Amino acid sequence: MRPQRPHLFPRPVRSAPSAPPPPVPFSPAAARAHRAALGLTPEQVAEGMAAHGVRLLPAHVIGWEHGGPPPGEEEFLALARALWCPPEQLMGVRPESLRDFRLARELTPDGAARRIGVPAGEYRRAEATGRWDGDAGPTAALAHVLGLTLRELVAATGRGAELERRLRRCVDGRWQPQAGAIGRIVPVDRADLDAVLPVLQDERQVPAHWGSGGWGPAGGPGGPSAAEVPPVERFWALLAGREPAIPV
Repeated sequence: MRPQRPHLFPRPVRSAPSAPPPPVPFSPAAARAHRAALGLTPEQVAEGMAAHGVRLLPAHVIGWEHGGPPPGEEEFLALARALWCPPEQLMGVRPESLRDFRLARELTPDGAARRIGVPAGEYRRAEATGRWDGDAGPTAALAHVLGLTLRELVAATGRGAELERRLRRCVDGRWQPQAGAIGRIVPVDRADLDAVLPVLQDERQVPAHWGSGGWGPAGGPGGPSAAEVPPVERFWALLAGREPAIPV
């Protein structure tokens, strides 16, 4: 038997097709209510959407209002404009993902990337994976462009578990080595972190029966002490007291 010749080049590996994005959050009842409040017919809504670059039949509008397949991104934004309402009101739920917050601001992925100051591919990848790896500067820009609070920012960028892990390290060890990484996740002034993290650490290292100090009960008389509140929740409470540029 003749030996097989080795392949000079590796055989190409077929990548699995990327999963389609989840449907846009959409409330048929909200769309129906907004149209009725304006006194518009489905035909007039379709005409209004055409003025915003999306042409379709009135039957599509009727289908959306009766629980059919929801509109895509472009259709959703055109519908919101035709109904003269903020996109968030047509979602029926509070935005959660980067995609949802972007749509609530009526931005395309490329438009959001330009405003944030990152490559479009990088931003699109963050939306597709639910993971954002930007430094403090781009992360702060992301929050401002999409109108996110700090809590929403951490949740939408998939960094909640990392923040909790690093806060627990602050409590169990030294807070200084964690401050830089926390600043990448929560883009606030370093002075705010330098004020909050030592308090978070001290509250959990000083026995409760020592009494005095500013840590006391977090929930008022009869409530849990600050040391009994989960570190991440106490962190947000302390940070809110600093009134950072991006609201907590």
